[in-house]
Amino acid sequence: MLVLRTNEIDSHLEHSAGTALSLLPKMLKQIRLAVHKLKASRFADVVIATDHGFFLNAHAEAGDLCARPPGDWITVHDRSLLGDGASDTGNFAVAAEKVGIRGDFARFAGPRSMAPYRRGLLYFHGGASLQEAIVPVLTVRLRQERQPELTRASVTLSYKNGAKRITTRLPVVEVAAESADMFSLGADVEILLEAHDRKGNVVGEAKPGGPVNAATGTIALKPGGREQVTLRMEPDYEGKFVLKALNPVTMTAYATIDLETDYAV
Repeated sequence: MLVLRTNEIDSHLEHSAGTALSLLPKMLKQIRLAVHKLKASRFADVVIATDHGFFLNAHAEAGDLCARPPGDWITVHDRSLLGDGASDTGNFAVAAEKVGIRGDFARFAGPRSMAPYRRGLLYFHGGASLQEAIVPVLTVRLRQERQPELTRASVTLSYKNGAKRITTRLPVVEVAAESADMFSLGADVEILLEAHDRKGNVVGEAKPGGPVNAATGTIALKPGGREQVTLRMEPDYEGKFVLKALNPVTMTAYATIDLETDYAV
């Protein structure tokens, strides 16, 4: 048994929710990569689980705040109170022992609605909610493939007949695939498009939609196929970068091209 734990998503969203949302696709990509590595290591089953859910309130307004009920309370979380007091129209209050809390506090309280006790929160969890009480558990049964797989692929990238500068934050690149293995001519080539700066940071990705799978962010091409793919660049990035066509399982590069931004001011 191998156990991997991380609190990266929760930690980043707790401290900087507005800028950390882009972390979620990155974490999903890492989970997918880990599953493939486990399969290569002959593991049979993978269980992906979380300890709690969360709520994203992208458009917080004045009413998205819960006032504490009357009584003597200590705020222990954005949606949890411990102390003594009574419930009201906006809050429930129950005996602490009924929710498994042991200590010197008589009552546990929380909002009846999906609102926290602090103003302006984009990300929060806790209290009594479906997001906190019911969390997803994903079980993956890893089957070892017996049929031939595409072991080699020839992938090419091109931008505007060899141009080296992009003038828009949504440039369109052409991706083409050819098989180098006569035994797997019908197999799809799965490609992950990413733009990396000199430090290896991702500064652009394939825009979901059309040939790009919205769930995985990848493009599936049959040998001999080609697609026009829109690249979505980070709005704040300018400078040189490397556009990479990657194997999403191993993250090795099928093909790369060097480009540079040249946006009109």
